[in-house]
Amino acid sequence: MKYVILVGDGMGDLPVPALDGLTLLETAATPAMDYIAGHGELFRLRTIPPGYPPGSDVANLSLLGYRPEECYTGRAPLEAASMGVALGTDEIACRCNLVTLREENSGMIMADYSAGHISTSEAARIINDLERELGSDLLTFHPGVSYRHLLVYRGNLQGLNTVPPHDHIDKDVSDHWKAYQDFPELAAVMSRAREILADHPVNTQRRAKGLNEANGIWIWGEGRSPEMTSIPDQYGISGSLISAVDLLKGIGVYGGLTIINVPGATGYLDTNYKGKADAALAALAEKDLVFVHVEAPDEAGHQGLLREKIQAIEDFDAKIVSPILDGMIASEAEFRLAVAMDHYTPIILKTHVDYPVPIAVYDSRNKRPDSGVRYTERHGEESETLLESGRDFMEKFLERKAGGRSEEGGGRSEGVKRERGYRR
Repeated sequence: MKYVILVGDGMGDLPVPALDGLTLLETAATPAMDYIAGHGELFRLRTIPPGYPPGSDVANLSLLGYRPEECYTGRAPLEAASMGVALGTDEIACRCNLVTLREENSGMIMADYSAGHISTSEAARIINDLERELGSDLLTFHPGVSYRHLLVYRGNLQGLNTVPPHDHIDKDVSDHWKAYQDFPELAAVMSRAREILADHPVNTQRRAKGLNEANGIWIWGEGRSPEMTSIPDQYGISGSLISAVDLLKGIGVYGGLTIINVPGATGYLDTNYKGKADAALAALAEKDLVFVHVEAPDEAGHQGLLREKIQAIEDFDAKIVSPILDGMIASEAEFRLAVAMDHYTPIILKTHVDYPVPIAVYDSRNKRPDSGVRYTERHGEESETLLESGRDFMEKFLERKAGGRSEEGGGRSEGVKRERGYRR
């Protein structure tokens, strides 16, 4: 049996007046996802436990079968694992965004959490320069992808309350900036970084092109190394993970999955969809489970971009879900395929919300007539099944308990040669 989990980050949304009260998922052309929902099972999962922040870190831990209550320590330690940055017992990992800040009416506005989705090469020049200028025995900078980087702090940050910059687009963040003043080393580094970046060559070039500058750093998501039992040890299966972002890769590292780095995977609308789909099908020839994550819908949601988010959803359907579903059907192997989102990122809010998310599961062994159900928020809410934890989802999806190594079925499925009726 093969298992496939396909995640469109932040696909969920709220009804939009400009779309006659429909959501973006209801408006988008998603024949492959609708086929899976219509010929499979649609239910909801609570990916964000009560009291936890509705972030991709917590939510994707749940989608991989973990209970964040048992293992979550912060976002940045997961990213550190992906980047090969080992944390000592006295070290705390912090996410370090390159951001665009704007001073306005004696306040500081978060103009852009991504510095205009700065390129990885531009960002590497900046982060490496900050390390040369500001790195010390107390803290170090580590370059990542696009605007997403890492700062490792040796010491104690107890009492520091940080916020994700993408939750505060076009908002005054002066009070959040002042919170760092209780930690003089961090406050000094953030202020000094502003001075260095003001005239950095990368920003000079971006300014000339009319692009948002990376004129500040934003430290958040702090935490120490978590303790997690690997997915192979829990369920007796092998697996791979495909994503453009270090957060997901880091979860995969702690989860004991093989990380597949796809050239041209960017985490945005220009990502290498075909490369991801091809890599997933190739991995399934050797592994039991493949988890594919696409960041683009979430990025468009944070920017409040309606057309771009619809495009991201349709691209996910046409360039990830459809070819992988086709490939698995053609392989004639038994498989279960889940389509999911980790959380909602409504364009009107430009941030995450913690609503339970719809998940559709297609099983090649079961010949089900089309129920007419689509992969949408409304149809998910109409489902009678609400799973309360990621462990509940993974045990349902794999049809086995954590710690168990048996599975139902065997051999070649007779149901995999069905007509691919979801095409338009």
